[in-house]
Amino acid sequence: MFFSKTKIDDLVIIKPEIIEDERGFFAETLRLDLLEKFTSHKLEFCQQNTSSSRKGVFRGLHFQTYPYAQTKLISVSKGEILDFAVDLRSNSKTFGKSIKVLLNDSNNYQFLVPKGFAHGFLVLSETARVNYQVDNYYNSKHEYGINAFDKSLNLNIISNNIDIISSHRDKNLPYLKDCQTFKF
Repeated sequence: MFFSKTKIDDLVIIKPEIIEDERGFFAETLRLDLLEKFTSHKLEFCQQNTSSSRKGVFRGLHFQTYPYAQTKLISVSKGEILDFAVDLRSNSKTFGKSIKVLLNDSNNYQFLVPKGFAHGFLVLSETARVNYQVDNYYNSKHEYGINAFDKSLNLNIISNNIDIISSHRDKNLPYLKDCQTFKF
């Protein structure tokens, strides 16, 4: 298992060591002790969610505020997505900046998105099954989001030559300048 830092502090890409033979492959996909050592943060995942979406679906950009803020560990068990994280930590030098990571059922990468970030993804394959482990329970009263089409985010979602399908709610989320932020 290999851990990679990104251009934004605290976002981590996890790349499993894949052992292949005539039967298929084996990969250790989570070693909490190694991940905690790499990040220097204690993680206690308590809920796992799965979504299935078709090509062009954009889900997000979502987050929860304290005391229900969540760290998310995202993986794809079927298909391919472009995963996004936006820094909402108001005192961060990378506030409002984003990272994109290609996750699919071939590379088996995972993306660790800590508290203080909004998260979303665009489905690139015909269908995708996305799995999230989170370290805090869902609470609708603390759920917020940012409009992924906010030009200040520079996500360039439409440039993927895919017809975007998004929920009515997600299309009407506020822009970054008007949304909740985190102070650490």
